[in-house]
Amino acid sequence: MRYTLFGRTGLRVSELALGAMTMGGDGEDEPNGRILDMYADAGGNFVDTADIYGAGASETVLGRLLEGRRDRFVLASKYTCATDADDMNSGGNHRKNLVRSVEASLGRLRTDRLDVLWVHARDELTPVEELMRALDDLVRAGKVLYLGVSDWPAWEIAQANTLAELRGWTSFAGSQLRYSLLERTPERELLPQARGFDQAVFAWAPLAAGKLTGKYRRGETGRLADGAREDEREAAVITAVQEIAGQGGWSPAQVALAWLRGRPGNIVPLIGAGRPDQLADNLGCLDVELDAAAVERLDRVSAVPLGFPHDFLAEPGIVRNIHGDRRADIDDRRTWRASRSDRR
Repeated sequence: MRYTLFGRTGLRVSELALGAMTMGGDGEDEPNGRILDMYADAGGNFVDTADIYGAGASETVLGRLLEGRRDRFVLASKYTCATDADDMNSGGNHRKNLVRSVEASLGRLRTDRLDVLWVHARDELTPVEELMRALDDLVRAGKVLYLGVSDWPAWEIAQANTLAELRGWTSFAGSQLRYSLLERTPERELLPQARGFDQAVFAWAPLAAGKLTGKYRRGETGRLADGAREDEREAAVITAVQEIAGQGGWSPAQVALAWLRGRPGNIVPLIGAGRPDQLADNLGCLDVELDAAAVERLDRVSAVPLGFPHDFLAEPGIVRNIHGDRRADIDDRRTWRASRSDRR
């Protein structure tokens, strides 16, 4: 396992993060303990949970499993979503819910601070100013060390970070979003925004809830009730993944994760596993190097229109209008465009 930095900070995080959403579903520490040990043995150090996963059970199980080795991991949790149907203020991004949620998470996780706190979703009722100031207060109090944001529009993340930077508050160092071969729409706005603010991008559902593993084609069940249904584009992508996997002697999951790890920018796939063998298969992507032909095929069959203004600005005539005839002579070598091999 290699490591990257958590956005514009010095925090070292492993190139694969472990999602703990499925931990605690049965209240048992096994096989969760074996999964965590296997991940740690491979060099992984980032564990991601949330206060609503299993109604708090994920945090509770992790609190037990991390006892005695808490500092070995970068521990991340989330808040925003309502946790008490009878409490009007148990959901949202306002200061009251923030403080209450973090205190509850710290108790379940048996720790005195969160290494990373993600704002789980955008709450349109809470002013961005209130949220960013309240988050900064928790950082200054030492209960949270770094901040991230999940499932927000790109313009609002940019607004929040710009506000925080202008006022000397802590800004978002990471963003968490759904990104995979079957979900490339973040390339329109969210990924350019993350690069512009030097944010690490944690990609959830990197296997599209199992579709990219091919398990639904094999008749297996999963989180998607209609998982066997594929539109024309999905079918082409899944077929390409399976054929490339067969040619390389890899699993489809390893191919899908290897493609994601090779994308421009600071991309960290969030892998989740209900069984140790699933985690072992996912970790195998670290040994997969896709050749140019495989990458080109996957890029082509999974491509989505970027829409206006991106497609318009990429038209040859428009490029000429902006840069003249010398655009091809300019190399954009900024570090956020470096490939994964260049960064090593």
